[in-house]
Amino acid sequence: MTPVTGNMATMTDMADAARPTMSDDEQVAWRERMSKVMVRTKFIASLGTVVDRWNPDEVRLRVPFAEHLTNDGKEFHGGVIAALLDTTGASAVWAGHDFDKGLKASTVSMTVNYCGRARGDLIGVGRCVRRGRDLHFSEVRVEDSEGNLVATGSLVYRIVS
Repeated sequence: MTPVTGNMATMTDMADAARPTMSDDEQVAWRERMSKVMVRTKFIASLGTVVDRWNPDEVRLRVPFAEHLTNDGKEFHGGVIAALLDTTGASAVWAGHDFDKGLKASTVSMTVNYCGRARGDLIGVGRCVRRGRDLHFSEVRVEDSEGNLVATGSLVYRIVS
């Protein structure tokens, strides 16, 4: 067997060059598809999550108030807030993602800062603040339907091919 020699980066570049790239229209279609996929996963769908805005600069997701998502029938459980923050941060990455760079993804880390209680619907607004080769960084703000700050957070999200 002949050993592989040469620069690994060059070999990777050659493999990437052999892969066909998507057109701008195909990229847009994939981004729109992801806006539906993100809220159809079983757990996120069980929260009733809705996409209010989905564009490469910002996403806005909403979880309508439901008594079964609360501790006391009045205010959301912290886990629901964290789930919305995670999904909003990941969605912010997908909304502007270059799908030539991969489709396999997971949250690497997440920070949640609880700031106040939520009344009415939960609204998550997220922005991808840095896109790397594999790692992407999002910032998220969660408010209630009255505009009160409920939580802030950051997310590191990994997408690979």
